Amino acid sequence: MKPKMILLMGGQGVGKGTHARRLVARDGYGYVETGAILRALPPESKLAKIIARGELVPDADLFDIVAGAIAQTSGDVILDGFPRTLAQAQWIIQNYSDKFDIRVIYLNVPESVMLARIENRIREGGGRADDADAAIVRRRLDGFWRITMPAIEWLRTAAGIKFFDLDVSNDDVNVNFARVSSAVAD
Repeated sequence: MKPKMILLMGGQGVGKGTHARRLVARDGYGYVETGAILRALPPESKLAKIIARGELVPDADLFDIVAGAIAQTSGDVILDGFPRTLAQAQWIIQNYSDKFDIRVIYLNVPESVMLARIENRIREGGGRADDADAAIVRRRLDGFWRITMPAIEWLRTAAGIKFFDLDVSNDDVNVNFARVSSAVAD
């Protein structure tokens, strides 16, 4: 039996990190959080400057980062924040569908919920440094709809994987986590 690869996808503030950390704690998944890897880069690096502008890191750079991070895991793995583009989605399926039982978990919420959750993260002192800049948040959300949604739509019908479109707009994180857990176990 192949190990599972869970692709947690969705816009900003949908709970990808929250649900990933809960699955890791409960089930022992390997965890590849591309955002954390990228945010840990030195601020003067080329990639850190791209991120600071609210832009996406070039695919070639991400492929190297993600492949290296996956290679450091064993067994089941969760990818949080990857793929974000159609090319990345195609790359992950092409390179890993023979090695993993891939399950795409699309955490689906309206944009108004994403914005409210980002604002809540700021109020609670958490979140990303660029969450506090409304123009960057808007650029990230526009990028999600323009760039990431086509990848999600492609994955919805990609052969050899399981796709779950989950409404996680409930204010109760436990209700949302139960939905994610069910999809992971399916």
